[in-house]
Amino acid sequence: MVLASRCLVALALTCLLASPILAQREKTAFQVADGWSEDFDVRSDVAIVYGINDAGGKFRERVKSWRDKGYAVHFMTGIAWGQYQDYFLGKYDGKTHWDEGQVMRNGDTIWHGHNVPYINPSANYLKYMKSHVKEAIDAGVTAIHLEEPEYWARAGYSSSFKNEWKSFYGTEWRPQHESPDATYLSNKLKYQLYYNALKEVFSYVKTYSESKGKRVKCYVPTHSLLNYSSWHIVSPEASLASLPGMDGYIAQIWTGTSREPVHFNGLAKERVFENAFLEYGSMVSMTAPTGRKIFFLTDPIEDRVKTWDDYKRNYQATYTAQLLYPMVADYEVMPWPPRIYRGKYKIEGTDKRQGISPEYATQMQVMVNALNDMPLSKNKVSGSQGVDVLVSNTMMFQNHPTHADYSDPYLANFYGMAMPLLKRGVPVGTVHMENLSNPNALKNTKVLVMSYANMKPHDVMVHDQLSAWVKKGGVLLYYGRDNDAFQQVTEWWNSHGNTFKTASENLFMKLGIGAAPADTVYKVGKGYVYRTTRDPKELVMEIGGDKEFLRLVTEAYANAGAGTLAFKNNFVLQRGPYTVAAVMDEGDPTPLEIRGQVIDLFDPTLPVRTDAKLLPGQQGVFYKIPTGKNHAPGVLAAAARVTGEKKSPSGYSFVVKSPSKTQNIMRLTLPAKPKSVRASGKGNAITITKNEWHEASHTLLLGFENYSDGVDVKIEW
Repeated sequence: MVLASRCLVALALTCLLASPILAQREKTAFQVADGWSEDFDVRSDVAIVYGINDAGGKFRERVKSWRDKGYAVHFMTGIAWGQYQDYFLGKYDGKTHWDEGQVMRNGDTIWHGHNVPYINPSANYLKYMKSHVKEAIDAGVTAIHLEEPEYWARAGYSSSFKNEWKSFYGTEWRPQHESPDATYLSNKLKYQLYYNALKEVFSYVKTYSESKGKRVKCYVPTHSLLNYSSWHIVSPEASLASLPGMDGYIAQIWTGTSREPVHFNGLAKERVFENAFLEYGSMVSMTAPTGRKIFFLTDPIEDRVKTWDDYKRNYQATYTAQLLYPMVADYEVMPWPPRIYRGKYKIEGTDKRQGISPEYATQMQVMVNALNDMPLSKNKVSGSQGVDVLVSNTMMFQNHPTHADYSDPYLANFYGMAMPLLKRGVPVGTVHMENLSNPNALKNTKVLVMSYANMKPHDVMVHDQLSAWVKKGGVLLYYGRDNDAFQQVTEWWNSHGNTFKTASENLFMKLGIGAAPADTVYKVGKGYVYRTTRDPKELVMEIGGDKEFLRLVTEAYANAGAGTLAFKNNFVLQRGPYTVAAVMDEGDPTPLEIRGQVIDLFDPTLPVRTDAKLLPGQQGVFYKIPTGKNHAPGVLAAAARVTGEKKSPSGYSFVVKSPSKTQNIMRLTLPAKPKSVRASGKGNAITITKNEWHEASHTLLLGFENYSDGVDVKIEW
């Protein structure tokens, strides 16, 4: 009887341990090449340990150091460069592999920066990569991240790539600079090579981990389609969302990608918030129809050496942009914590370098801990919903090298369709052409704007899907002169019995408006088609060039039965207690007012503001202070992570953890002004630097030094 009871208990424990309810939360993460240290103990859920070729088994030590501190541990490495010199120097298999590097027309290899080249992924290299993911799985990681599968558009001249060409196309290699056709086919092959590479390695991850009695997840940390297209890089992007064994992405969007200049109203310049908003949106579009998980990345600094003021301003912009997507609530809160907490960068207006200021460290930690708490929301960002721009992986195929004077500076043919709307407060989205077969792809789209000036349809089914959508009531705006050199590349619309001069001719025929429709509006089934013989880049590269475009989109929106298209200068979203807001500049100068009592999370003093204001060009994230007579104790905002809360009728206690040697500031709501506040760490009293009661909001502002091991706080009233 005793034995039977023990068996039942053991069975119950086994079920509980296997229950997903008790699985470790993986909502927030950071990537780090170092072992744990108290001065960058960020206190997110996951530590993504980078790189594996440490001498003397240091990788396992690094993994253990983070796991021992309570983190789930993932493994990340770059798949396009591998980072590992031993493969190229012959230490892996006795052979050097420099011939597998990505080579430019002049014969030079493209280097990543770690004394290793970007690679043409051979079968042997993938075997080498599998040996590393095997070691990581054996070390107990729960996920593998193969980041940045990148093939440079300017590459494609190595002997290994020439061999891949012959194998894939069955013809002799053609130099990509000699014709648009060769360029397009070359980049299409680069795309396929990394799709195949990830498919093979992820398949191995699943098979090997399952042989060990577990299922390790697979993620691809990747830049957005917009950034790769702008930077002339080819990557599988949207196709990976339906790849077997693929569990999700990290959207690598940060100041470094979003500061790329874009055109608007005749001027090209950095527009970080706007670009970040569109980049995050393109990642949501790529992923949402498939249901795969996505982490949004921000970086409190960036790769390029700038000033602390620059980092802070643009971190706030990208941070706000990501929060305006309420369907995503998983975040990589930062890459490379040591670079942030230990790095030294310039002060504005001087050449002097210093480490991170206590104020910026505190503000950053408030923002990071808000991400730990940030909820999903069914709310939508303010503005007229349902206007989208069609994008495609083929945007990466035709922007380098140029042919026949084809030019698309700063990806202006895309931004020409998006920026005029975004700048006027329309939360314009993107739809990935590759997802059109998914019934959810156009589910919420009222008006779809597209062009073949900057991309081409990968399959005839694209036109079948677009035509069917229009006939059911969708409204399509097609822009483009369709005279770029890539219209004549060898593709389905002009081969295998098809003789269309341009890809759009086939689309227009499917829509029933003739192969060369005039510039006007056509009724097609229950929907409409607008045709304009103008490249979208002209809308933003010319001063005032978007006037007619805005008129047509407004008319199209009404024809879609969506009502009046509203123009304004701001975006606002409520996510639980968080108000996320941004005000556009370069237009309406009206400030935005955030009504009620809120905590300003971008101010390291966490002030209570009443009817806070944002000016054009500013962004903000605010915590709405609870109202009413019942002020249950709780932490509203803090520069440390709160755990172990205990509440009683007369007291409240908790533990807060954050990197040591930083300053914690926190605002709490309490039933009454406290009679005593005590803080201690490892049994020793800690000096409280802030203890200010705010009667109007029933909140307490509390400050003291952070400790990685934790600070115990006890409050009585």
